[in-house]
This record gives sequence, C-alpha cells and structure tokens, in this order.
Amino acid sequence: MRVVIQRCKQASVTVNEEIVGQIGKGLMVLVGVTHGDTVEDARYLAGKVAGIRIFEDEQGKMNLGLSDIGGQVLSVSQFTLYGDCRKGKRPSFIEAARPEQAIPVYEAFNQALAEQGLVVEKGIFGADMDVSLTNWGPVTLIIDSPVRNKEE
Repeated sequence: MRVVIQRCKQASVTVNEEIVGQIGKGLMVLVGVTHGDTVEDARYLAGKVAGIRIFEDEQGKMNLGLSDIGGQVLSVSQFTLYGDCRKGKRPSFIEAARPEQAIPVYEAFNQALAEQGLVVEKGIFGADMDVSLTNWGPVTLIIDSPVRNKEE
C-alpha cells in the first residue's frame, strides 16, 4: 500500500461539478492499493499519516502533527500510484489492486484515521475526480506499507 501526502492549506474534490470532499489546513492523501494489501497495511499507514510531524512549530521546525494543529484529511483513492513506467511509453497498472480488493482496504484506511479522532473527507472511489489543493510549503512525501511476503 502506498500513500502520497501533501501538506495543504486547503483541498477539495469535485465530481460532476459537485464538491464531494473539502478540507482546510491538513493533509491531502492519495491512496494506492496493490495486490496482497490488507487491513493491517491500512492501519499501519493511517498511524503514520495521523502521527507524521510535518507542520511547523513556533520555531519553524517540523514538529507538529495533524492533531496538534487541528488539521483534517482529504483522502482520495488513486490506482495510478502503482503505475509502472519503466517499459515503453504507456504505463502498466497491473500492480494496482482490482476494486473488489482495493475498496475494503481504502475504507479501512479512512476508518482508522477517523478512529484516531481526525476529520476525514473523501473522494468517490473510481470516479473521475477533479482534485484541487494549495500545497503548503510545498511538502510532499511518499509512504509505503512495510514490505513483507504477501500472497498474490
């Protein structure tokens, strides 16, 4: 499982010209699920996202997390995080999990964030979404779940 987090001043997701998710300051999180990912992976990454200290304190140091600043999360599923561009000019998405596997893991990730007391807004899984954000910094990080023997 892979997430791309972007520290933001605001972010929103629009589907069919209607805003379906919107936050103020916090984290825009793009979420990718691959084969063999589990609820355990989702909980691990939710813990990392909830606890990551990438917001500045009074001294300008990245020492604060989401809960310290009253931040929110906008979570958007994005299978293209597992796009493989090593061969040719057209990405392969064979490493991205099919929706029947990815949706429960994505929902478990969002639930685990909410269980930590965070406000979590979401996009719509599989929809054609317009994502807007003001990247604050900019600060963008990629976090993968631990590599372990996963059944295909």
